[in-house]
Amino acid sequence: MHLLVAIDMKPSRNFFNHLNNIWDESDAVFPIDQRLPQSAKQQLLKNLGASWVITEDGNKVKLDNGIQVDAGDALVIATSGTTGKPKGVVHTHASITASVIAAGNRLGCCSTDHWLSCLPLAHVGGLSVLLRAQHYKSELTIIDSVDQTSLNDATTLGANLTSLVPTALQKLNVSSFRAVLVGGSAILRELPANAITTYGLTETMGGIVYNGKPLDGVAIRLSSNGEIEIQGEMLFRKYRDGTDPKSPDGWFTTGDLGEIDDGVLTVHGRRDDLINTGGYKVWPTVVENSINQIDGVIECVVMGLPDTQWGQTVCSWIVLKNLDTSLRLEDVRRHVKESLPDYCAPHKLFIVEHIPRSAIGKVLTVELSKIKSLFHE
Repeated sequence: MHLLVAIDMKPSRNFFNHLNNIWDESDAVFPIDQRLPQSAKQQLLKNLGASWVITEDGNKVKLDNGIQVDAGDALVIATSGTTGKPKGVVHTHASITASVIAAGNRLGCCSTDHWLSCLPLAHVGGLSVLLRAQHYKSELTIIDSVDQTSLNDATTLGANLTSLVPTALQKLNVSSFRAVLVGGSAILRELPANAITTYGLTETMGGIVYNGKPLDGVAIRLSSNGEIEIQGEMLFRKYRDGTDPKSPDGWFTTGDLGEIDDGVLTVHGRRDDLINTGGYKVWPTVVENSINQIDGVIECVVMGLPDTQWGQTVCSWIVLKNLDTSLRLEDVRRHVKESLPDYCAPHKLFIVEHIPRSAIGKVLTVELSKIKSLFHE
């Protein structure tokens, strides 16, 4: 009998040791997001059928109503659930190995590398750092959170590879690294030369497209409606509820829309993110890129809100460097219309103090819509 064992611990060597001990017992690992409140952790443990949980102090606690995993299953990891209930994604040892090798081949990984792990381990982007270091027998430094001091300390020890979310990268000097993988949310502004933009999902065990080009062993195509479809050995086996959305020949439809030009993939965003206003289609990222060029704007999120006349209306949430800055809706609309069609210009403007994000940088859209803006037009 193979069981699902949850690890409810902060990122550390202890976490990594417990993960390997679980695998040595032929059981599967379920890492718990440390940012979740206790009630949410308990609900996840129940929903995903964990049989045991290892707590921060190292105690192993038995849970009721655990559900077995199949032989070869290595990992159950929860999707971000930014707009709905998280799903449990089941990865096998084979899919994890395929992901690690594909990334390692593209990056030229070897035993002399030194990885810095600073992303949450309850997400594939963070966990993959540990697994790459282990596979290639590289040095590994694990920290719970990152700032410039901890980054400098790691590079002093020899760290030359890491993964970051775009919002963290904006605040840090990463010039000492050979490569920095960047993913988890829309890329913000310009990136340093050593940054590699990645595209992937929990179902693909993290990034499978680097700077627009698929990794070796990854096949990508577009459906008739422009939706990105993926085939490769790093794809998950199924969801924890038993469903398997892959086609009989192994293609997975991602829910993301994009285009492929001369073998290079451009991702436009989630299919559900597309704003349909009066019959016109607006990609939020395109409008966000425009608004982010306005002086005084730190970051911006664009979403569609229901509208009785237009179906949806384009709305923008903006964080300013200085709250005393005068930024009016008409100013934003004028700026956007200088480079985009007029239907892309927001009809509502919310000035907020921060953009709520998940541990890997994805916008928490439900939480964002609840924030009371400093002013609203």
